[in-house]
Amino acid sequence: MPTQIILLERVDNLGAMGDVVSVKSGYARNFLLPHAKALRATKENVAYFEAQKASLQKANGEKKAEAEKVAKSVEAAKVVLIRQASESGHLYGSVASRDIAAELADVSKQAITRGQVVLNQNIKTIGLFNVDVVLHPEVKIKVSVNVARSAAEAEVQAKTGKAVIADNRANAKEEAAANAKAAFLDDSALANEAEAEAHNAEAAAHDAEKAAKKAAKKSAKKTDDTEGDETAE
Repeated sequence: MPTQIILLERVDNLGAMGDVVSVKSGYARNFLLPHAKALRATKENVAYFEAQKASLQKANGEKKAEAEKVAKSVEAAKVVLIRQASESGHLYGSVASRDIAAELADVSKQAITRGQVVLNQNIKTIGLFNVDVVLHPEVKIKVSVNVARSAAEAEVQAKTGKAVIADNRANAKEEAAANAKAAFLDDSALANEAEAEAHNAEAAAHDAEKAAKKAAKKSAKKTDDTEGDETAE
């Protein structure tokens, strides 16, 4: 059965502070209520919110302004995570939100928790990944996470904007295409050469046959002439 709640802060896909909405009981009980994001929309709680509305909005505005300041240094941070991986780029393990949060906090010198890093699933390959970081319900930024097998590889990825493995695969594909084209040209050249040789052989055979016929005809004529001379005598 749905539960009616009053939001104490903005919640994506639900509403803004002060909105009364219906959600699944489990979502309210396990997430919204224990994390102080909402109150059950009872008559008493609605009255409480209305009485505290100005104070809550002021506190929220201050937190938002602070989050916007933090966002500047966090956005500028370069998150590089060096991990072992196979030749195909698959990690021996994975990169989780806690790994990104720890590195981001270290680089930006800001307090970033794993709960603020939105990662639908762990990262399992090397490459560049845009990850959402929620610093406040109304302040969400994107951070580029560079996962590589070495600092040099991470630098290449940062410059090209592509995973090294993807580049290698593209190069291998281009090389394979070039080799295939060269092989095709070689085969075509060999086929043309074989065809030319066959044509030349056929022409030579024809010329030889023609010469043989001519020689035979000449020989026959000579024989006739000889027999004619003998008859005349």
